[in-house]
Amino acid sequence: MEDSKLNICLRLQGNVAPLLNGTVKVNGFDLTIHDEAAMKGAFRSMVRENKFEISELALTTYVVAREYGAQFTALPIFLVREFHHGAILFNRNAGITDPQQLEGRDVGVDRGYTVTTGVWAREILAKEHGLNPSRVNWVLSSDEHVADYRLPENVRHIKEGRSLREDLQTGVLPATVGFFPQDIPEQYTDIVPLHSNGMEAGLRAYDQRGHYPINHLIVVRNDVLARHPELPVALFEAFTESKKIYVDQLRAGEIEAPTDIDRMHDRILDRGDDPLPYGIEPNRALLEGYLEQCQSQGVLSRPVTLESLFEPTTRRLLG
Repeated sequence: MEDSKLNICLRLQGNVAPLLNGTVKVNGFDLTIHDEAAMKGAFRSMVRENKFEISELALTTYVVAREYGAQFTALPIFLVREFHHGAILFNRNAGITDPQQLEGRDVGVDRGYTVTTGVWAREILAKEHGLNPSRVNWVLSSDEHVADYRLPENVRHIKEGRSLREDLQTGVLPATVGFFPQDIPEQYTDIVPLHSNGMEAGLRAYDQRGHYPINHLIVVRNDVLARHPELPVALFEAFTESKKIYVDQLRAGEIEAPTDIDRMHDRILDRGDDPLPYGIEPNRALLEGYLEQCQSQGVLSRPVTLESLFEPTTRRLLG
């Protein structure tokens, strides 16, 4: 049936590989998978043009797009997670011995204010270091995926011709969020991370406060949902099956050439936990805290309930 053929845009990492190679199928549907990494601006195209029928999307891009009337709805399939402690960098000569000293200062943000890494990095500064993000002047290097988004008063764009990396190296900016150490040229020797080992700092936060940031989830265009009410559950079941195959391979040590993401998942498995829990309930505390941060940071202008963000037939599913 022609109507069962749908396009989906995904980052091609281990937990979706069984879908890509055909080991797992979506019951009743034939998916054509597009590689998000190979498609410049895929998330922006989804937000601004509704380009794909189904798409992976950054969490913050989604919640902001929903506030501004996006015509797609999320499924609680949380495909990508990452620790962001390593994405907080300082100029070693700025005289900052405590992140709270950044209040009243200019701090760079890689890309837009609503990029998910920046939201989680500001959450770390707030929760673990007592910094109030509303008292910092945030300086952006790019615009937002959601074109209609209005920046908070304490956020502005960098001046034309300037570079966040250069301004951090020269001390014009005392700190940035969003860049990781590997994003910094080797000759910029005055740039140092707040946490010398971002992975270990993230794992400590995981152990101490359940901090395990979600980066990406799945969204489906509302017109597709209207045509295929059975699709959300079929997708959830398929992605869950695909993830379980991947996790079993991790446990068995069968992943060839493991990536940093694979190694992070392994560290969560070592703790006896699921490295990729799907569904609202196992992620409720994390997501409710995240939404509170979105409001306090000015990413969202009004409160939003967690359940309202997700397609109704998937709200009780676990995977």
